[in-house]
Amino acid sequence: MRIGFDNEQYLNTQSEHIRKRISQFDNKLYLEFGGKLFDDYHAARVLPGFAADSKLQMLLHLADQAEIVMVVSIEDIIKNKIREDLGITYEDDVLRLIDAFRTKGMYVGSVVLTRYAEHHAVTHFQKRLEAAGVKVYHHYTISGYPHNVSQIVSDEGFGKNDYIETERPLVVITAPGPGSGKMATCLSQLYHEHKRGIRAGYAKFETFPIWNLPLDHTVNLAYEAATADLNDINMIDPYHLKAYGVTTVNYNRDVEIFPVLNAIFMKIYGTSPYASPTDMGVNMAGNCIIDDEACREASRQEIIRRYYKALVGVADGTRREEELTKIDLLMRQENLSVTDRKVVPAARKRSEAIGVPVAALELPDGRIITGKSGDLLGSSAAVLVNSLKELAGISHDHMILSPESIAPIQALKTQYLGSKNPRLHTDEVLIALSATAATNEEAALALEQLPKLRNCQVHSTVMLSSVDLKIFKKLMCDVTCDAKTK
Repeated sequence: MRIGFDNEQYLNTQSEHIRKRISQFDNKLYLEFGGKLFDDYHAARVLPGFAADSKLQMLLHLADQAEIVMVVSIEDIIKNKIREDLGITYEDDVLRLIDAFRTKGMYVGSVVLTRYAEHHAVTHFQKRLEAAGVKVYHHYTISGYPHNVSQIVSDEGFGKNDYIETERPLVVITAPGPGSGKMATCLSQLYHEHKRGIRAGYAKFETFPIWNLPLDHTVNLAYEAATADLNDINMIDPYHLKAYGVTTVNYNRDVEIFPVLNAIFMKIYGTSPYASPTDMGVNMAGNCIIDDEACREASRQEIIRRYYKALVGVADGTRREEELTKIDLLMRQENLSVTDRKVVPAARKRSEAIGVPVAALELPDGRIITGKSGDLLGSSAAVLVNSLKELAGISHDHMILSPESIAPIQALKTQYLGSKNPRLHTDEVLIALSATAATNEEAALALEQLPKLRNCQVHSTVMLSSVDLKIFKKLMCDVTCDAKTK
């Protein structure tokens, strides 16, 4: 992969910038953290060189000054909302994140349950948190939020929320997903701190859109593609342009809410510390791009992948047509084609030639390997085995999985588990390889190649099963597929 981003520079620059922001207030800063602290794979894909855990590593530079406060809406607990990328509930994800933060040496101060009301599922969740040694606070729905500033900044508004007791200068407010109430939690704390004579500050950390890149920069367009389901729009920050005569980029929700935030700041402090939404941000990622074209090309590929994901989502009913239309417009804006992804024409060409589904995988050195559906393996399983053999230097004519080793698994699937499809999926072929590896050196050698598939590109000419998608995701491959079933 061609590196376009200096991760080490980012860690140092970003942590130092946050330290300076803390010092601008009474040594107390509430930092609203957007996006993912762990596993930020979108950033890693569009900024090659950015480590998926960069934001966490940056916070570790501030570990002695920082504490984590997690925010989750009780509505998401009651609905048993699932985090799509991990397939776990928000309730379980909060506990997972707490454990992950603690393992890394970060201090988790508390969890805030927003829009609080009594419910048996919420009571159960709170007991789980308290059993894990986590303090729990309640924040309530405020009538007229966010526009009725007089009501919000009063004893009947923020005043009825629990005051979150914090110990450190930097309080990182994060959540398992959007709509949890991070901003409201920060603002509520500013109100309570002010009543206690402390002029605490608020800042926002969002990696995207990158404020000091052009509005139509491909990295920012890739963010629009990634959030097409939310209908977010990147736009010029008009407040920053008016105040400083400098063009910067923000997104519509922050620009739209800024007058309200400004009014809340004025109500709490008597003055506002910020002249624009851009002023509130602390993101320094744009300063750490070292190869602009590498980041642009990586972002073009991300837009194409997002298009395929939306295309399949529309076909299976999980996504709206409007999302696909928006990404299609971004594709046209960048003059991109669905075949501007090397694995796509490779898979389609072979599939058309032999008349069966085919998957193609691009190896780290650029070689493209294909696999077809047959009697024993599905196309995804076939391309996985073929790629491992190629990496291990094993001849493609040589079978490392014999029909005899596969037959028992097929019998289990069809005779005992009721499956009509005898072909092995990717998880099953990996199990078969693992079982064979005990007595077959070549199978063991093939398994040892699995880490080399990280960041490899895959395309299938048919829609993939959830099992195959999960396996490729665990192998850290970027996967797309055509919106066809056969």
